[in-house]
Amino acid sequence: MRKTLRLTAISMALASLLFGCASVGPSYAAPVAANQVQLPVEYRAADKAQNWWQQFNDPVLNQLIEKALLNNQTLAAAEVNVKRAYAAFEDSDNDGLPRMDITTSQQNNQVPDSAAQNAGQIQRQANLGGALSWDLDLFGKLRRAAEAADARAQGAELAWQEAKVQLLAQVAASYGDYRGAELRLTVAEQNLGNLRRTKQIILARRDAGVASDLEISRIDAQIYQLQSTMPQFAFAKAQANATLAALVAQPAEQFVVASKAEALPELNKPLSFANQHNYLKFRTDVAVAERELAASTADIGVATAELYPEVSVSGFLGFISSPGLSLGSQNEAWSIAPSLRWQATELSSIQARIRGAEAEQQMAFARFQQTVFDALAQMQTSLQGYRTSREQQLSAHQQVAATEQAVQLTRAQYEAGTTEFLDLLDAEREWLAARDQQAVLSAQSFQRLVSVYRAFSGGIELDQDSQQLALVKE
Repeated sequence: MRKTLRLTAISMALASLLFGCASVGPSYAAPVAANQVQLPVEYRAADKAQNWWQQFNDPVLNQLIEKALLNNQTLAAAEVNVKRAYAAFEDSDNDGLPRMDITTSQQNNQVPDSAAQNAGQIQRQANLGGALSWDLDLFGKLRRAAEAADARAQGAELAWQEAKVQLLAQVAASYGDYRGAELRLTVAEQNLGNLRRTKQIILARRDAGVASDLEISRIDAQIYQLQSTMPQFAFAKAQANATLAALVAQPAEQFVVASKAEALPELNKPLSFANQHNYLKFRTDVAVAERELAASTADIGVATAELYPEVSVSGFLGFISSPGLSLGSQNEAWSIAPSLRWQATELSSIQARIRGAEAEQQMAFARFQQTVFDALAQMQTSLQGYRTSREQQLSAHQQVAATEQAVQLTRAQYEAGTTEFLDLLDAEREWLAARDQQAVLSAQSFQRLVSVYRAFSGGIELDQDSQQLALVKE
């Protein structure tokens, strides 16, 4: 029995050496450039990819993101998909190994009464051993299939990371929507209080006989106009709250965003951006597209290998006993049955499948290149958008200060009777509009800052050498 096992093992080893040919089809090489765009050698996560939001120093946002990472079901599904993909790879990778099924059987037969000898006797036969099978990977079909499965498993893992990046950005953006609506509602309430104080001044002047009911009606019209906008802000706040509830997998009616002193978080240091850095290496969507390109390249080899014969070996190694069911060296048995399969009559169909695989690979390459260009455009526009918002915020801050001063001066002149009511009304209207615009730009700036972190997958960081808030540096 030991001699038989040794002979079988030697035969299989020789077969693997004889048939260990190079895999057919193109071998994959990762692109290093896409239309003059230099690509990273390989993807790697940015240092701040998983905690960039903490730079806002907002404990409420931190808690929301922690809940989303723990409870979000879309992210959970992406994580489970990684396990499924690697299981498929392990299954494919095992196809090139010999397989053995342990088998045992017993057969009982009764000799017919008509038999000349042993009539009526029961004959017994037992088998115990291993049924062997091995597909010899002559032309690398199984190796290419394993390469494709491995690349897709890596792609699934990267897609999970991409889902996480998207989730983080979506939570932060929805949080910005909530705080922005909250800020606009607060500003509207403060403006409403200012208008009501102005109305009290007009009422006092009317009682003194120096103001008319027309002035009261006009200030009332401005109050009602402001009040009509407030339900819209309350709805936007409720809508953002419901979105956040869905992201953290909680019922909207039971979820409330915690209140905080500041309306919108801001950075206390400028962003640091280096032109010489290749930020594409942080982009998970680019990495996913590259892995799909690698898988589709390996698929060409799988299809090409069908042009060549497929050789497999099957056999049996064990014991066959009869009639006494005793097992020993005298019952040893083995068999080897090589077989060859060649789809010679289907060559045109195989060629068509090869062309289809090559077309899929070309499509994957085109998608990869487009993903690169989309990523570059997103990074560039996110920086420009944030820079523009910061410039707008600075102007809005100056506008609010100027219009507030104008209201104070005009109100004093109106109380002194040296200016017309319409001048006060216009000054009040401009101040209200400036304050609301400042709130809008604050929310916009936060959203665009989130877009910067999303575009760079957390690869852009704060400048540790600066102590004041500034625009994004070139």
